[in-house]
Amino acid sequence: MTLVKVNNPMTKTFDGLVNELFNDFPVGFGKTVREDLINFPPVNIVEKPSAYHLQVAAPGMEKTDFSIKLENNLLTISAEKKEETKDENAKTLRKEFSYKGFKRSFTLDEKIDSENISAKYENGILMVELPRKETVKQGATQINIQ
Repeated sequence: MTLVKVNNPMTKTFDGLVNELFNDFPVGFGKTVREDLINFPPVNIVEKPSAYHLQVAAPGMEKTDFSIKLENNLLTISAEKKEETKDENAKTLRKEFSYKGFKRSFTLDEKIDSENISAKYENGILMVELPRKETVKQGATQINIQ
């Protein structure tokens, strides 16, 4: 059996058009669209006997970039990274670094002690501790049968 390669001029033209079209797009075009639609960091929620722990992955931020607010049982974590100053003597040929903000909200139930919520930012992870309220356990009571 002999393989015969067909040289189709339409295929070459179509491939050339597609390559030219996509090569003319700005670098990171698809990534920018995706980031605009899904602009929030991933969060882990860990349950422990005394508290819940929220772990927000936000590398490249400073602790001063974050804002955490609790209003009507709605915990809102937001951050905004300010653009760094530019050097006027340097010409940027390609810029892929971008710093944006995000905002995530979580509804807390009545089991959370909202007075003692704490947060810490370390190694690119914002850790928010949501302590549980102390539940008062009633002792056993004897019920008399009549």
